[in-house]
Amino acid sequence: MNKDIFGKALLDYQNNNYSEDIITWTNISDKDELPVPYLFRSFSKMPKLEQKALKLAKGKILDVGCGAGNHSLWLQNKGFSIKGIDSSKGAIEVCKMRGVVNAELKPLLKETETFDTILLLMNGTGIFQELFQVSIYLKHLKSLLNPNGQILIDSSDIKYMFEDEDGGTWIDLNSRYYGELDYYLSYKGEEENPLKWLYLDFETLHAACQTVDLKCQKIMDGEHYDYLARLY
Repeated sequence: MNKDIFGKALLDYQNNNYSEDIITWTNISDKDELPVPYLFRSFSKMPKLEQKALKLAKGKILDVGCGAGNHSLWLQNKGFSIKGIDSSKGAIEVCKMRGVVNAELKPLLKETETFDTILLLMNGTGIFQELFQVSIYLKHLKSLLNPNGQILIDSSDIKYMFEDEDGGTWIDLNSRYYGELDYYLSYKGEEENPLKWLYLDFETLHAACQTVDLKCQKIMDGEHYDYLARLY
């Protein structure tokens, strides 16, 4: 059962109880701090990939994994019809407190409305969890698109995390896909149950899109092995 530690951290910050950051780590990386204020960033503090995605958004928009509502709020203030969904109860509470008009506690696979733009940002492929589920999620996302609709999604090729000093790459080809991670987080001494979290390189995303008859175009590369793609 999810303890919604992420949601607790967002609520603490929103309610002026911010005293420490979220600690994250994975099965291949050490502990790292995720500053809670960063989860409330304004447009000017967002990475270029996110800014680009928001500028490309059009029509009726779905913000998947909306978190504290940064993307939803920016688009709402621009006059767009925007719906934010998240599986964190605390995140949705914070969205509403911050003024997101349409924010709903709902997993992506339960969404049934249709949209012109669907946003999956901050490693949007993470929500797919594991490689075998990618086509399930892509099929569902495709079913939520209006004619001429688009999905804007970002991810990273984390192959660099397996490089040694000589530039060689150590990936066990007999084990699971290297972008499938076990993701852990803790906050104020409480630890969340490990999550499955998926980083997809562009070629693998592109190939998965072909199997469900979606076109996949790379919009831009980010500053650290990341990229923004448009599916349509």
